[in-house]
Amino acid sequence: MTVESVQIDAPPFAQYRGQESFFQGTAPLSETVGWVVVVGFGALFSVITTALVYMDRYFASGAKITSENFNTAGRMVKTGLTASVIVSQWTWAATLLQSSNVAWQYGVSGPFWYASGATIQILLFGVIAISLKKVAPSAHTVCEIVNARWGRTAHKTFLFFAFCANIIVTSMLLLGGAATVEALTGMDYRLASFLIPWGVILYTSAGGLKATFLASYIHTVIIFAVLVIMMFVVYIKYYSSDLMWKFLDKTVSYSDAECEAIYSFKNGTTFYDPDIYACGPVSGNNSGSYLTMLSVDGLMFGIINIIGNFGTVFVDQSYWQSAIAARPSSAAKGYLLGGICWFAIPFSLATSLGLASTALLLPITASEAGAGLVPPAVATHLLGDAGAVLILIMLFMAIVSTGSAESIAVSSLVAYDIYREYINPNATGNQILWVSRIVIVVFGLCMGGFSIALYEIGLNLGWVYLFMGIVIGSAVAPLWFLLNWKGASGRGAVIAAWSGLLLALHTWIAAALIQSGELTVAALGTNEVMLSGNLVAIFSSALIHWGYSKFYDPTDYDFAELDKNITLVEQDLSGLGAEQQDPVELDRAFKWITRRGYVLTLVLIVIWPLLSVPAGKFSQDYFAFWVLVSIIWGFGAAVAITVLPLAESSDEIGKVLSGIGERCCCCLGLVREDAVQYEEKVDPLDDASEEKNMEMPLEMPRDNEDDNEDDNDPAYDTEGSEIEVDC
Repeated sequence: MTVESVQIDAPPFAQYRGQESFFQGTAPLSETVGWVVVVGFGALFSVITTALVYMDRYFASGAKITSENFNTAGRMVKTGLTASVIVSQWTWAATLLQSSNVAWQYGVSGPFWYASGATIQILLFGVIAISLKKVAPSAHTVCEIVNARWGRTAHKTFLFFAFCANIIVTSMLLLGGAATVEALTGMDYRLASFLIPWGVILYTSAGGLKATFLASYIHTVIIFAVLVIMMFVVYIKYYSSDLMWKFLDKTVSYSDAECEAIYSFKNGTTFYDPDIYACGPVSGNNSGSYLTMLSVDGLMFGIINIIGNFGTVFVDQSYWQSAIAARPSSAAKGYLLGGICWFAIPFSLATSLGLASTALLLPITASEAGAGLVPPAVATHLLGDAGAVLILIMLFMAIVSTGSAESIAVSSLVAYDIYREYINPNATGNQILWVSRIVIVVFGLCMGGFSIALYEIGLNLGWVYLFMGIVIGSAVAPLWFLLNWKGASGRGAVIAAWSGLLLALHTWIAAALIQSGELTVAALGTNEVMLSGNLVAIFSSALIHWGYSKFYDPTDYDFAELDKNITLVEQDLSGLGAEQQDPVELDRAFKWITRRGYVLTLVLIVIWPLLSVPAGKFSQDYFAFWVLVSIIWGFGAAVAITVLPLAESSDEIGKVLSGIGERCCCCLGLVREDAVQYEEKVDPLDDASEEKNMEMPLEMPRDNEDDNEDDNDPAYDTEGSEIEVDC
């Protein structure tokens, strides 16, 4: 079929005339760039993060690396760093890639539902975080709390679901990340899958949770920097909201003949397929437009997103670990701020790059979009190789930050819930520390295998993202009841979790057979089928657990007994003092996060969508306001998440810089005998010296004979005014 007679005057059609896909199997960047980012950046950030951990430990905190510190970061992390860690942990490859995919599919509703549907879980988990501080402050893992309250049967059950969450998340990280690395650089995805985790392994095994937190801050700042650049490029440098509105409106006005002309070879032969390319009206959207929140498929995706992400937050040990690490006064505020700032990443990024992909009618295929290649395609079109490199760096930051959190989460589960619980109940701190580090290395090496397995099966990022709630959604309600309902039955929790999983899988398969009459990856991956499985997983489990606890196994648990059943390995009471465990302050924090968490949840998933309904198809002015909100939110979140952790940690940063300066002066021989101060010769990593690691004058007065005992100390040189100190 030829379509030479149809004339088209619109975005860059001539530039891509005859291209059946955007990347066409060729990479815009050289494979060398892939190696530099994957290996070079990994090594660089490992060195930087490890150095920061040891500088903080030596010059600021003086804390020893114990199993408690390795897995809890001292339980005294402040609000800003807690928020940046939450943003970093929750920014998956899917956050950057899948959010733009749903913008490509559904228009403005896609970025909104992705952002709101995955923000409310963080807001509500703030309630869990404070509940944990109130009733189980000594905990190391969520499964340890389950065991302390409900016993070993429940412990094994939720250990299974926790590992499922960790494996699914890490698989998705590398599945989307490796595919993008291959598309942009030509580096084999299998090689990328195995090499990307190496940087994570190095600094996480060296510094533990503290290293993860410091790295997460750096990664988050870089992600927001690229986000701001992309918003600026799309809506300020090259286009405007008015121009994007006109392009999006024009996209859905094309007839089939015009779409065939756009997607055709130079000889006029068309290769257009409405199931492959985004051209013409959008099925299920009001007026067939991308410029509306009234989207059937968009709403369906939003519901799946909400339900599925409850599982990946509430069942993922990494979020419990962040709550454990935060100081009580910071936990609630950190989760609230983290959720608000994270919202900007999918919302602002997809509102710019995702909508630009359909507005400009780039030759992106459905398979490319499903693999998460919308952002790199648009960035490459707008900025060339520089755009591709920026997206690659942004993606790498997301992968390694979340990968690090997942690694330390798995290591904690294995060390405390398997090794200490079932293998060596009398394990020492050094043994726990050794097991934790070994597991980080082993799990890091296995990450690549998980993603390759999914790829070889034929599953893409979008498919796995929708499926995850079916597998782990049934554990959500019991874990919520664990700390918030004294009547929750342990036996009921076990029955609910397994029954919910089986019912969800049965419903998912049955729905595919009813809808398509076959069981294929495509049939099992439709929105309707995934929605049915996700709904059954979370709601059947909640109903079963509530009903069993209410009518068959009523209980009246005393939460005061919970923390008594959890023991520390070392007697590290950091974050567990009377000041941090003040019940009045904890109650105040609980009320604070409960009110704000529930209100913001209601705003994001009910009030905001309802307010946009009267707009129908967005007018040019309404869309301009929508874009303005996304830009302001993105800039505001970038500033908050960058500045607040630095401001809160100014004292620690000052100590580190001062210590480094003194060391440099010391080693350069610039320290004068009559002016220098020195640190008492104690090892800051020695338990016995932690209490007395304080500054004292280097040269003490020599007026009496009692001081002669120091005459042989190499720190003294009485022959001249310079002092030689072993630096």
